[in-house]
Amino acid sequence: MARPRTRRIVHEAVLAIVAERPMAALTMEGIAARASVSKQTLYRTWPSTSAILFDALLARSLDESGAVVVPDSGDLAADLRLLIAGMVGELTDPVHGALLRAVTADILGDEALAAQHRELLLRPQLAAIADRLARAGVTDAEDAAELLVGPVLHRWLLRTRRFDEAWVAAHVGRVLRAVALA
Repeated sequence: MARPRTRRIVHEAVLAIVAERPMAALTMEGIAARASVSKQTLYRTWPSTSAILFDALLARSLDESGAVVVPDSGDLAADLRLLIAGMVGELTDPVHGALLRAVTADILGDEALAAQHRELLLRPQLAAIADRLARAGVTDAEDAAELLVGPVLHRWLLRTRRFDEAWVAAHVGRVLRAVALA
């Protein structure tokens, strides 16, 4: 595993490269050169460019302790609107969203990357949301967390309809009514 400083430098390098060039131009050689590290250093921690990119995107989604952050102001509806608005903002950001789509495409064909995604992001994110819901008295909080996140990912992945603030508020309201809290 790369040292924290090396990991940060590699993350900065990969994000800078994909901001400047198409994803197809991303190579281990290019990342190593940009980060001023050896390819060996990269391969010891990450098996592919997609794994490096996923790790860099993941690091941006966690707090300093490595945990997924879910707002907790005491107002569940407001907290969930804030959370979903943040997800939507990240998914629809022109640069960040394109990177997430590229990593998602690679996840579909790479079981090891898919397992990393599940274990390091999806499960912790759903668990943090479920914990927040459970503390608000929601029964079946794990199912409720999936009910909250699932439609966001569906709409984003399939590009079925656009997101806006009204949809975010309505979606959170629907979920809370479904779990009998609205």
